[in-house]
Amino acid sequence: MKLDSKIPEGHISQKWTDYKDHLKLVAPNNRPKIDIIVVGTGLAGASAAASLGEMGYNVKAFCFQDSPRRAHSIAAQGGINAAKNYQNDGDSIFRLFYDTIKGGDYRAREANVHRLAEVSGNIIDQCVAQGVPFARDYGGLLDNRSFGGTQVQRTFYAAGQTGQQLLLGAYSALSRQIGLGRVKMYNRHEMLDLVKVDGKARGIIARNLVTGELERHSAHAVVIASGGYGNVYFLSTNAMGSNVTAGWKIHKQGALFANPCFVQIHPTCIPVHGTNQAKLTLMSESLRNSGRIWVPKKKEDAEAIRAGKLKPTQLAEEDRDYFLERRYPAFGNLVPRDVASRAAKERCDAGHGIEANDTNEGVYLDFSTEIQNKGKQAAYAQGNHNPSADEVTKLGKAWLEEKYGNLFTMYQKITDENPYETPMKIYPAVHYTMGGVWVDYNLQSTIPGCFVAGEANFSDHGANRLGASALMQGLADGYFVLPYTVSNYLADEIRTGKISTDLPEFAEAENRVKDSIDKFLNNKGSKSVDHFHKRLGLIMWNKVGMGRNEAGLKEAIAQISALKEEFYRDVNVPGKADELNPQLEKALRVADFIDLGQLMAMDALQRNESCGGHFREEYQDAEGETLRDDENFSFVGAWEYKGDDITKEELHKEELKYEFIKIAARNYK
Repeated sequence: MKLDSKIPEGHISQKWTDYKDHLKLVAPNNRPKIDIIVVGTGLAGASAAASLGEMGYNVKAFCFQDSPRRAHSIAAQGGINAAKNYQNDGDSIFRLFYDTIKGGDYRAREANVHRLAEVSGNIIDQCVAQGVPFARDYGGLLDNRSFGGTQVQRTFYAAGQTGQQLLLGAYSALSRQIGLGRVKMYNRHEMLDLVKVDGKARGIIARNLVTGELERHSAHAVVIASGGYGNVYFLSTNAMGSNVTAGWKIHKQGALFANPCFVQIHPTCIPVHGTNQAKLTLMSESLRNSGRIWVPKKKEDAEAIRAGKLKPTQLAEEDRDYFLERRYPAFGNLVPRDVASRAAKERCDAGHGIEANDTNEGVYLDFSTEIQNKGKQAAYAQGNHNPSADEVTKLGKAWLEEKYGNLFTMYQKITDENPYETPMKIYPAVHYTMGGVWVDYNLQSTIPGCFVAGEANFSDHGANRLGASALMQGLADGYFVLPYTVSNYLADEIRTGKISTDLPEFAEAENRVKDSIDKFLNNKGSKSVDHFHKRLGLIMWNKVGMGRNEAGLKEAIAQISALKEEFYRDVNVPGKADELNPQLEKALRVADFIDLGQLMAMDALQRNESCGGHFREEYQDAEGETLRDDENFSFVGAWEYKGDDITKEELHKEELKYEFIKIAARNYK
């Protein structure tokens, strides 16, 4: 199979403009004759469904939650990037493009990333028009803050709830189309298979999660916007319902799955507390603007803290190791996520971790310096040029509360510790997946008529995503890319007419789903679905996590094969098919996670280099930094499904060509 990325010719600053100027169109009077299915209603799915509905297409939107407002996009806290240069600090479209390529360790497709940077400013204008309450400065202009991997302030934010506010904006646009009858919303429905007719995507099989009924839905094109696959690790910052099933089902129908081993570990999560924990909580990366990350310099101090004999506030400044500032002076605490995560792991592996549990992991995120600095500034602004220590502290805490108050409240409710008084405890955790379904420049998979948007595709982040770029990509795909590229595809479908769900291909797909459901319900095993999911998660975290090596990856592949065999032999799924059955939902999703986990280990094993979130321990320099192999591994690794035995999948390579930037060693020092 030859991969055609369909990247247009021309200078990178003109590629997208020239390309969309020559795409085929569907006339307004023809759009009501065409049906489009959108699976997922997070930022990518909701914006796509709303935009396509606004254009006049008939859209069917599906989400497994009770409302699109429950999509995991709502959990994004810190902000959304855009090259507006409001701070007049040297930002530009090219700089956003360059930072994103560099942040992804030169493993992203150049043309897609530049397009993302180009449309980023339009996203902010669109969201402001929708009423998204972005933070503003004293003069009323939109405010910006810094995020990791950049030296400019380009992140727009709404306190610590940016994802929620952006999703409400997209949901309002979606609701307008639902009210006009152009979008039909299917809540509590899960896509369980893709239907292809004559090689084209022509519909889906969905299960009504309340009644258990299997439904056939036809369309002229299908958009998958179902999010990422971080829950393959069991413990992650993702919502517990987040899954890979929609993406994996189209993979099994012929869509290639690209770069599955590229997983982002986020440095600022609340550490794991115990073995019964089912989810991890993210503390926004925006906190790294104001917090300084440190561990005790001496192991004995770390041991005393873990034993409860010493409090972090009692440790003198000279006894603290601000290790990010020490190792990366140019960026300090704002290095990219993969760099910050590995540095924290290195300190904890060396015995300097501070969390008093089985792991002995965790580092501090300390706001005391910011409280003092901002307190003094606030006092000065009020005309008090000689404030007392108490006044400085009070004003500094008030400044922090205004910026991050809801995040601090959330942390205190979870940990019962006051982060204004005691440094936060944080540790890296699985957060985002850069890999996903392979798509071309049109965001179309290798299945004609099947498009993939947002985190579900692989296209824009390379081996590591910069903070505040997920919201940017999801909305860029939905609002400003798919309306053009899907229309280009559908221009040849205006004479197709209504697609019947009585076609044999729909019956075959429905029977595949029924067989899978029956197999689980008739299996009289002895262990729960979560039992197997947790075991998969341990294999993945220990051997396909922050640090990977050849021996561990080979062990993971073998162990997942054995786990898969045991899962199908001994899993117990109670209940029936024709009812609300959360355990059945989990079983179907975990089956896909097991297959994907094995593919992730295979992908990591073939990539004999370290880049971004993919850290092979054999490939690092003397200072523990990543060693890329640009000569042999500057490609997108896209895997083709070859049957139930995942080890038989075939790897296809899309060469990455950089014409407009110079590849260099990634340096944040």
